[in-house]
Amino acid sequence: FDPLLIESKTPATVVLMLSSPENDVLAKACDALYKFASKGDENKVTLLGLGALEHLYKLLSHEDPLVRRNAVMVFGIMASNNDVRKLLRELDVTNSLISQLAPEEDVVIHEFATLCLAYMAVEYTTKVKIFEQGGLEPLIRLLGSPDPDVTKNSLECIYLLVQDFQNRAAVRELNVIPPLLKLLESEYPVIQSLALQTLEVISKDRETRILLEEYKGLDCLLNILENNELSDLHVETLAVLGNCLEDVHTLQEIQLTGGIKKLLSFLEVSTVPDIQKNAAKAIAKAAYDSEIRKILHWENVEKFLLILLETNNDEVKVAASQAISAMCENIDSKCVLGLQGIPQLVKLLSSDNEELKEAVVTALTNLTTANLRNASVVAKAEGIAPLIRTLNAQRDGAISNAIAVLTNLSLQEPSRASIQSQGIMSALVGPLRSTNSQVQSKAAFAVAAFACDAEARAELRNVGGLAPLVELLNSRNEEVRKNACWAVMVCGSDEVTAFELCRLGSLDILEEINLSTTRKNKFSEAALEKLLDNNLSQKYSRMGYLSPSNIITNGFYDCGQVKHGGKFLSLEELSKQELTDRRAIIFINAKPQEREEMSPTFHLSLIKLSKCHVGEPMCLNLNFREYSILDKCIIFFFSVRKGRGKKEEEKPKEVIRVAPTILEEIKLENSHWVPPPDYVLMDYINDAFKTILPIASTREQVVALAHFVADRMGGPVEKEELHNFCWELDMSEIEFDLKSNIVPIGKIKRGTFYHRALLFKVIADRIGIGCSLVRGQYNRCWNEVKLVEYSPKGLLLPPQEYVVDVMFEPGCLLKQGSAKADQYKRV
Repeated sequence: FDPLLIESKTPATVVLMLSSPENDVLAKACDALYKFASKGDENKVTLLGLGALEHLYKLLSHEDPLVRRNAVMVFGIMASNNDVRKLLRELDVTNSLISQLAPEEDVVIHEFATLCLAYMAVEYTTKVKIFEQGGLEPLIRLLGSPDPDVTKNSLECIYLLVQDFQNRAAVRELNVIPPLLKLLESEYPVIQSLALQTLEVISKDRETRILLEEYKGLDCLLNILENNELSDLHVETLAVLGNCLEDVHTLQEIQLTGGIKKLLSFLEVSTVPDIQKNAAKAIAKAAYDSEIRKILHWENVEKFLLILLETNNDEVKVAASQAISAMCENIDSKCVLGLQGIPQLVKLLSSDNEELKEAVVTALTNLTTANLRNASVVAKAEGIAPLIRTLNAQRDGAISNAIAVLTNLSLQEPSRASIQSQGIMSALVGPLRSTNSQVQSKAAFAVAAFACDAEARAELRNVGGLAPLVELLNSRNEEVRKNACWAVMVCGSDEVTAFELCRLGSLDILEEINLSTTRKNKFSEAALEKLLDNNLSQKYSRMGYLSPSNIITNGFYDCGQVKHGGKFLSLEELSKQELTDRRAIIFINAKPQEREEMSPTFHLSLIKLSKCHVGEPMCLNLNFREYSILDKCIIFFFSVRKGRGKKEEEKPKEVIRVAPTILEEIKLENSHWVPPPDYVLMDYINDAFKTILPIASTREQVVALAHFVADRMGGPVEKEELHNFCWELDMSEIEFDLKSNIVPIGKIKRGTFYHRALLFKVIADRIGIGCSLVRGQYNRCWNEVKLVEYSPKGLLLPPQEYVVDVMFEPGCLLKQGSAKADQYKRV
């Protein structure tokens, strides 16, 4: 049959020719498709739609070398398209492509087969297949190919494969280091760059770093740095050396050969930002090892890092700050960097770059931790104000570290005072409300550090900082919860703040925490105890116990036991309640009413004055009983004279100003509720000071006070007649007279156990007798005292604990644990 020349202008026709049995037709068809696909992605998609890849895949194993070569070329050029690669993975072409890498195959086949593999190695599943199908060995062998395209494609494929740690170990065993080092001498910069990038990835493994040292790879890398003609490779070279610095043994070898001095000398004169940045990052990574930090300090690496802080590139400053943070773990480096670097770092706090700000405050945190000298350097460098401003930064890392620096500075009193004067408590409210647990933890810790001062606690209270602090007690993060408990414990050091914390629900939360075996900690227990110690009314209501160190002061009230989960009402809230038949609230207030500097005006109706005869005197009595000034009245005398007629007579009111000296004690109706003073209790305390305090023996003082209390509360009661001791009726009458559920203890003339025990504790606290107050069941309460015993030989024995009888046999001391003591405590 005579040869037939066919000319086709449509790709579909050429694709049909791929089914031809003639080798020459197949070869020419593949060549035509290669040229068509080379013109752009649209053509590749067209061929994909025509089903060309399925036909070409069969030709990869064709016996004719030319057909096979041209088919591989089409695959290589088309693999740059993502859709093509998807179909190639489905066809599982990797095994066929790897078989084309045999030494006897044509160089062109090697070139396009490696090109196709390089495109496909971007995807993880292809990497796995190449590894499993033994593709690494031929790829490493082709690194020595005389054809630069083959070398470049093989190297690129290896670079992508070693991103997976499994392949890194495999190429190491296949001895990839020597060919890679040889490629550093290539005349093609792209090959040199790819070789360095591959070395950077595989040198992350310690075993590879050891091999790199054995093959004199470190010398090759240092030679590149010394060669200014290879300046375009310096960045990648430093990246490889940075990995090598992480190994102590490798670093020691570099040091012995003077390599570190060469490296630092090169870095100090370099002005290329990428080189400076990568060098600082390498130092930061290496400095996490203590031995490496020592070596770097001996080589004076701090000088280089301080130089980098003065550059104009923010990325370089970030890397330098991170390296300084790492080097601070070395004490000597911390001293050097602190004195010289802190002023520079403080200046950088004013930067608008949030990443730089975060790196700087992190460095300052490490510099000032456990180093008072560096902390004082920050204060002298005027770093407090910018640090407080940093609490409004956008990055949580910057905020948490700024708080940490300020907390470190608070260990010195002058710095702490300066920080407080600049509004640290107001600035901490935002971080306390943060959703980041690290920021929350640091903020709570800072509150604990600064709230030891009463003014600081008042500021935190006034700016609304207590509410978010209490919320942190509910945190699921153990560190946040612990620091919040610590802060609450410190803030609860005064009664006002403790009361506010209790109002916000901190006591309920702390009680719940302490009931949990997993959430409870020493700080939660201490916080609960501190809050209750500064809110004795609530402590007695919840715990039913006041220790000798819990001194009852004015304002204390006993509203009975509050059940777990029940709300504890304030005295003002209780005062607004209607009179009920429930248990009275016993109130303690031995403080005279404060005199108010005011001169109130009273409006008196004088409507009937017009009926009085002219010149006739009129007497007007003002009774102030409703203003708590009993038995006092003021008499005003008026003389009605002839006026200006009816106009003046119809004047509805006359304003009379009462003398200030008399009305200083009057409470206006629109003022807040103020607890009335208990003048009877004042008399009790004064009498105790006169009659009981002078007694020399504590035991005799206790007995005398028991008699004193019993006498004021209805006297001794026979045990058999206890049910006839009608104290409830008296209490009801007092409440009715006062029109209130709140009863001052001095009003009670017939008191039972809990009235007498409370009065005993109140007076004992005033005259210095240590005693506790314990609540039992069914209105039983008692006092416990510890008294020192003397042996017949005059020896001082350990103190014994007694229950004081103030009910049946006043003054009788019942030894704790005895039958009589137990009987006294129970019904």
